[in-house]
Amino acid sequence: MKRARIIAAIVLAALIGAVVPVLTVAYFTWARQQEHEQRTLASTAERTLLRAHRAYEGGLMALRKLNQTPLPPCSPEHLQLMRNLAVSTHTAEQVGYFEAGRLRCTSWGVTEDDIPEPIPDHVTADGAGISLGVRPQAGDGSPMVAVQLGRHDIIMDPSRFVDVIADPNVRLAVATPDGRLLVQQALPDQNLLLELLRKPSSGRTPRSWYATAQDQEWLAIAVSPRTDFRTSLYRQLMQLLPLGVAGAAFGVFGAWWLSRRRMTLRNELASAVRRGEFSMQYQPIIELDTGICVGAESLVRWCRPDGTSVRPDLFIPVAEETGLINALTDHVIDHVIQDMRELLVRDRSAHIAINLSAGDVGSGRALKVLSAKLQGTGIHPQQIWLEATERGFIDIQGARTSLAAARRAGHCVAIDDFGVGYSSLQYLQTLPLDALKIDKSFIEAIGTHSATSPVTSHIIDMAKTLGLFTVAEGVETSAQLAYLQARQVEFGQGWLFSKPLAAEEFIRYHEQRLKQYGKAKEDMQNPNSAHD
Repeated sequence: MKRARIIAAIVLAALIGAVVPVLTVAYFTWARQQEHEQRTLASTAERTLLRAHRAYEGGLMALRKLNQTPLPPCSPEHLQLMRNLAVSTHTAEQVGYFEAGRLRCTSWGVTEDDIPEPIPDHVTADGAGISLGVRPQAGDGSPMVAVQLGRHDIIMDPSRFVDVIADPNVRLAVATPDGRLLVQQALPDQNLLLELLRKPSSGRTPRSWYATAQDQEWLAIAVSPRTDFRTSLYRQLMQLLPLGVAGAAFGVFGAWWLSRRRMTLRNELASAVRRGEFSMQYQPIIELDTGICVGAESLVRWCRPDGTSVRPDLFIPVAEETGLINALTDHVIDHVIQDMRELLVRDRSAHIAINLSAGDVGSGRALKVLSAKLQGTGIHPQQIWLEATERGFIDIQGARTSLAAARRAGHCVAIDDFGVGYSSLQYLQTLPLDALKIDKSFIEAIGTHSATSPVTSHIIDMAKTLGLFTVAEGVETSAQLAYLQARQVEFGQGWLFSKPLAAEEFIRYHEQRLKQYGKAKEDMQNPNSAHD
């Protein structure tokens, strides 16, 4: 990949990383704002319903007192009682008394006019009649609501039914359950109001939010314009925008810094390959049944001239991208032969594993280099194991050809870090393999309740099905060792046995384990020798 493409990809990733969080927060802000708006309107509708009940019940209480009084109708005492109740009842504008279908007197006095008793538009569960559009004798002639019980009625200002503290932009309405409107606060969408009177519900239209609350007596409606919602959402997004811009700037700067660092690492790596700044460490591989060290996995290390080290997971991908991996593989082969030649010639049962890159697996180049370099060393091909990660099997046909050639040459072939790539039983059956190395992440899950815990046993069974021997990576506890031994895993490596060692340290470790466990193995293989 060229530098410009790398930079462009990193910058794009940085921009996406900056924009996506802002868009995500914006979406959740929008969703939360919608939920808040609907919940607020529903609460307002419920409070309006409660206010309508209080207004109605205040009038009903006054009417019951009047109907229970023994005072002669329209007597001075009766008129005074009506006046007192009209004043003490917050919602009352006028109290009246009917006789023979005509209004005889009110809290204002005896009536001379011939005013008929109104026919109720709605009868409540309490038996009270509700009449709409009633105009009292006094006042400005605005239509009122009359509540009638027995021979008395009380006229109330319908605005008292919606006397609720709410957002100034929220509009309220109260109606009877059958849709007869008592009062409204000039709702802008009358068609929506008519629809809610017919079919109460909660929700939103392109112009409004709405909510309703109702019971046997009243229907309360709350409506809010969506422009307020958009304004609130816009305000919150504007608050987030500086964070998004800052995140984008930080991401682009980070992309620039990473690209420079990566290009610097690339240049450093090219110089390191030329100067041979690489060394090897060897991770011992142990036969689990006997404890004998049968070999090691070779691990390349890069130490700069200033003494600082670069992790393999940083420089190996750069080497693969830049084509330096071939030279690096050649360095590894040279070091392994130089470091381990004497040991491998002296102990034919020992082996060293070399990791192959995806390019090596696909092209087969590394095998040709290895075969040429082994000539005249005395090292047998079967003492050099070749390990390929699952990434190397993207070109499955090239991998199959290359690995088959390696096995014909006498090398043992293993698939490394199994379980973290794309392998499946179906296509593993088509690859010429000898061993399967179980990735450390699955070994760590042994004895835990993680989701990957059951996978380990399936991988072991898969290897047995394919006729492969298994090597467990990252063995660190005695419990893991016992689990692997119980399932007849042949080999293991990890800090339970040893950390990666320099060449001389590994040779001493190998010989020490051979002395310590070799005699025990001989006794197990020849039980009669111990008796003799």
